[in-house]
Amino acid sequence: MNLYEKFSQGLPYADFLARYANAGQKQRWRQVHEQVKLTLEQQELLGSFQRRMNVLCLAGAWCGDCINQCPIFEHFAVAAPAIVVRYLDRDDHADVQRELQINGGNRVPVVVLLSEDGLEVARYGERTLSKYRQMVRDQLGPSSPTGIALPNDPLLGLVAQDWLNEFERVQWLLRLSPRLRQMHGD
Repeated sequence: MNLYEKFSQGLPYADFLARYANAGQKQRWRQVHEQVKLTLEQQELLGSFQRRMNVLCLAGAWCGDCINQCPIFEHFAVAAPAIVVRYLDRDDHADVQRELQINGGNRVPVVVLLSEDGLEVARYGERTLSKYRQMVRDQLGPSSPTGIALPNDPLLGLVAQDWLNEFERVQWLLRLSPRLRQMHGD
């Protein structure tokens, strides 16, 4: 499947919500969007991105994981003009959902990071490591090993950093790509 073609069919954030979210869902997305606070360091890092990153996000306006993560991507795009995010509804694009299944299941959000010329660079989703660590603690108990956890650190900030780590990894992959360096003469 050519996911770059699907990227061109995707909607910007506001258009996606206008088309797919009901009033209650829009309010929940808005609340999370207002809660996302990037640090100055995160904003500076994002502002340093030079290579265009086309980000295809398969989502559902009804999905709690999407509500709690997709607003983060919009903050990234504001801080980094090189990031262009487009959203596809999972149910309206069942072919993309089949292509992006995780562990044999239909999951959202799933992000596909594409180069400026449409080559797939990475896929990431549906929950980040910080979210899974919290779920392990909640569902399996505090004695379950979950790696390093920072006490008193809100989950939203941890999840934003998890996503930023992946976006940063892809940005540096694109920035150091011999093919793209030759294309840009840098």
